Amino acid sequence: MDYQDILYDETDGVATITINREDKYNAFRGETCEELIDAFNRAGWNKEIGVVVLTGAGDKAFCTGGDQSAHGDEETGSGYGKRGTLGLPVEDLQTVIRDIPKPVIARVQGFAIGGGNVLALLCDLTIASDKAQFGQVGPKVGSVDPGFGTALLAQTVGEKKAREIWYLCRRYTAAEALEMGLCNTVVPHDELDAEVAKWCAEIMDKSPTAIAIAKRSFNASTEYIRGIGAMGMQSVAMYYDSEESKEGVNAFLEKRKPEFRKYAK
Repeated sequence: MDYQDILYDETDGVATITINREDKYNAFRGETCEELIDAFNRAGWNKEIGVVVLTGAGDKAFCTGGDQSAHGDEETGSGYGKRGTLGLPVEDLQTVIRDIPKPVIARVQGFAIGGGNVLALLCDLTIASDKAQFGQVGPKVGSVDPGFGTALLAQTVGEKKAREIWYLCRRYTAAEALEMGLCNTVVPHDELDAEVAKWCAEIMDKSPTAIAIAKRSFNASTEYIRGIGAMGMQSVAMYYDSEESKEGVNAFLEKRKPEFRKYAK
């Protein structure tokens, strides 16, 4: 695949996948998802690769979720028609991160917001800069992740905190994310790459088969969430057709406060 939205590199057994849409705060569109899926499969089944790093271009954002400016487009990217329950293959992207038999490290150097926060959550490990920020925005823009983004979040940070994150849509510092278990470690911004390299080197010294078995074992205990998400995405697809959801997108694009309640039924 000729990548347009991402960068891909393999060095010393480490595959680094970078969302390369810095001008969009590394928000993803359909093209981005398709390329990420291809890259994860490319790295995940290459026996020479021992660990995969997911990150975003620049210093501002890891990923800020779905590109609202592309919301509702007939085409989701260069040559890709809509696919997946929501018109772009978010479910497939979430699945491939969990299913490849290699540890995936989220290198979070800036905003991990909305769908970006969910991607970081799905990665096996998260290493954050002290400048990173985490949080969800779905209910602010007429959206929600009814699968891994909610249920796995509750498994990770606890039920009460997960509900707070979704209901209030606040932003959390890297230190707060570390305290709640949303990331593994936080380092000064200029030490982030060295820390990621250190973790990758330690993983590369370990048995790849033992790690693959461990990853599948961890995933097995939360695999039921995939089914919950599949049902939930059907509801979200119908919700996106509602005036209430469209108000969130329109307000975001028009840079105004949404008026959800006048459309609620």
